[in-house]
Order: sequence, then structure tokens, then C-alpha cells
Amino acid sequence: MAPHRPEANKLVMTALCKIETEDGHGLWSDVRGPDGTVMTFENDEDARAKLAELFPVMVQMEKYAGGKRTRVVRVFRTDEEWKDHSPPIEGC
Repeated sequence: MAPHRPEANKLVMTALCKIETEDGHGLWSDVRGPDGTVMTFENDEDARAKLAELFPVMVQMEKYAGGKRTRVVRVFRTDEEWKDHSPPIEGC
């Protein structure tokens, strides 16, 4: 009989990433797809690539003019998971 390993029973979940833009007045908004849902990505690289694709001028301006108008955010819990006190998910 194989020894019991607690780590084998863990549910491993990966964090999602989402992208946001700032309106110039300090208010950040999620970037939504054509269907109206918040765009999410499996990893940071994919999120940054889509951000550069959708907002190329804003992304480039951050390099030269300073100020942050776009960002990639890791989503560790959904609202439901937060209310249910589910454990946070690992890395993005």
C-alpha cells in the first residue's frame, strides 16, 4: 500500500489575470470583451500581450511620459469565493 501524501489530495488552482485601464481621474475599470464579460487570462504574459494589442498608445506612453494608465491584476478569488471563505488560489 502506498504511503498517504497530503499534497496529492490538494486541489491546485491557478490564478487568473485581468487587465484594467485608468480613466485619468484615478478610477480603474476592467477591460471587457465583446460579450461584456471581464477579460481574463491564464498568465501574466498573455494579459500583457492583449493589453498592448488593445491599448498600444497607452502602453507605449507609460514608457516615455510616465504615469500608469494600464495594469495587469491577478485575480486570487472571485466574489463568491471571498464570501465563502474559500482559500486563495496560487500564482499567476
